[in-house]
Amino acid sequence: MIFILIVTTFLVSAVFTGYFSRSKSILSSIDKPNARSLHYTPIPIGGGLAILIALIIPTYYLAVPLNGLIIGVLLIAFISFIDDHRHVPALYRLIVHFIAAYLLLNDFFLWTGTDFILISFSFFFVMWMINLYNFMDGMDGFAGGMTVIGFGTLAVIGVEHQLFMTMNLLVVSATCGFLLFNFPPAKIFMGDVGSSSLGFLAAGFSLWGNYEGIFPLWIALLIFSPFIVDATVTLLHRLFRGEKVWQAHKFHYYQRLVELGWGHKRTVLWEYVLMGACSISALIAPLLPFYGQGALLIGWSIIYIGLMSWVNRLEKSVL
Repeated sequence: MIFILIVTTFLVSAVFTGYFSRSKSILSSIDKPNARSLHYTPIPIGGGLAILIALIIPTYYLAVPLNGLIIGVLLIAFISFIDDHRHVPALYRLIVHFIAAYLLLNDFFLWTGTDFILISFSFFFVMWMINLYNFMDGMDGFAGGMTVIGFGTLAVIGVEHQLFMTMNLLVVSATCGFLLFNFPPAKIFMGDVGSSSLGFLAAGFSLWGNYEGIFPLWIALLIFSPFIVDATVTLLHRLFRGEKVWQAHKFHYYQRLVELGWGHKRTVLWEYVLMGACSISALIAPLLPFYGQGALLIGWSIIYIGLMSWVNRLEKSVL
């Protein structure tokens, strides 16, 4: 039955993504390129809606007991859908994100007596994952690939926990149906509906796995680190330069590689290699002793510093 659900989810996602990529349905919108875009022709937005539609039936069938997670993702999808069609002020979006984060954390924490620092970090983690996924959804096949590799890795780690594993595989399946039309050259984007919702689910599933004792939270951070590191470092750089960080830009490292002539396909394939390496490390990490895990994290810190320095040098050599 699980196999049937996974296949059905893929097919439903592919059918709806294909439909939204060709139609002028009121459920789909058009992303018109501007000075901060990496594409030069109008592209339909609706892939994220197709992903969520594909997940509705299996989630209902499996009776997932996380009401906060489900209601939260619906709230985020709703406000994101409006934002995809007409601009929603950032404050309103953040209020909805905060409510969704509260509902999600309500699934995992008994608020009375819970450590304040833990709650604060969890809130920040959820809010940041929602937004950084949105920031990083700026290249063909990128956010979709992160979702397939990231949630797929969580499924492998949680193989002995059937519901957790199944839900991760369903997200992977729905995203694969979307990727058929989003891999470079993209025929459709997932829009804020997809990126914000998937960022929320990434945070939610990470907290879920930690709550169930399947893995410590830092394992999930390592898996999604290609997004987390790029988005966080770029945001800090822009803050230090006094820029308006809520405005769209093209300063993420992946965007800079595309602008340097790598193009979407070459850049995203190498990003897949990076994601895959992080996922392999996350699978190996629980088998290592404590000092081995520490060495692994230090090693990845050095790798990321080296990669960012390399992109900086590459830009200087071109200039």
